[in-house]
Amino acid sequence: MAIIYLNGEWLEDSAAKVSVFDRGFLFADAIYEVIPAYAGNFFRFEEHIQRLNAGLQQIKMDYHLDVPEWQQIAQDLLARNELKNASLYLQVTRGTYPTRSHDLPKSLTPTLIAFVSELPPVYDHEKKQIESIRAITAEDIRWNRCDIKTTGLLANCLLLQQALESGADDTILVRKGKALEGTASNLFMVKNKQVITPPLGQTILAGVTREFVILLVKQLGMEMIERDIPEEELVNASEIWLTSSNKEIRPVVELNHVKIGTGIVGEVWEQVNQRYQELKFNLYRGYFSEIEGIKSNEPKLR
Repeated sequence: MAIIYLNGEWLEDSAAKVSVFDRGFLFADAIYEVIPAYAGNFFRFEEHIQRLNAGLQQIKMDYHLDVPEWQQIAQDLLARNELKNASLYLQVTRGTYPTRSHDLPKSLTPTLIAFVSELPPVYDHEKKQIESIRAITAEDIRWNRCDIKTTGLLANCLLLQQALESGADDTILVRKGKALEGTASNLFMVKNKQVITPPLGQTILAGVTREFVILLVKQLGMEMIERDIPEEELVNASEIWLTSSNKEIRPVVELNHVKIGTGIVGEVWEQVNQRYQELKFNLYRGYFSEIEGIKSNEPKLR
């Protein structure tokens, strides 16, 4: 039994219900976020909430909760569900309207949903198993505002299913010959010892983990480049990564059934991932594990 937060109430999962006329249900008229917590400490919480509030503005929803308000809900969820390592899911829909109408009704009360699910235990970075994946490429069939983290994810689901049915783990999406991102992750490529990721725009989500990995790469003294990645260039990459809050930095060792690089995880990934895991483990131990912690050997207390 899980405890769910729904519109200010704490409910058992079986009792948490929304109206069939809720616009999140009818139109995917909603914004969401997923935030990991380690030992009760959320990773880059403020950045996630900033993106959530920006998304609400982009879909013309007049609603805003400050970081401390969301933080209180998040901490209460952990406590009520007796979890320390967890994935937090937040969703805000435009609310319920008496009729199904395509226009954007004014003065609706938004529907707030939040719940947590357990994450695996956090290990010292030297003990963490490498979870490499295989991917395929496919034409991007999503809408043209992929920079908005809306719950309208049917195209993403179909593209992921295409990968699974082919024996792969994920799909790298391609539009007009350019590789963009995974079905729920950002894309990085290593070539000639340069770390490359597509630039932000309306076809790419500004991933919170993407931003953090870019900072990590720069702090490690590596060359970081944001530019378009032609699909045909991927096969000649020495490394490919997919990044997200829950997947972290996942190395792709095979693309369209062809080995990437040597077919095993690359040395650049190992360096970046090791630092990422060190910082995450610091957070697990109760330290503030933001990018400032990279500048010195001593992590800053939270």
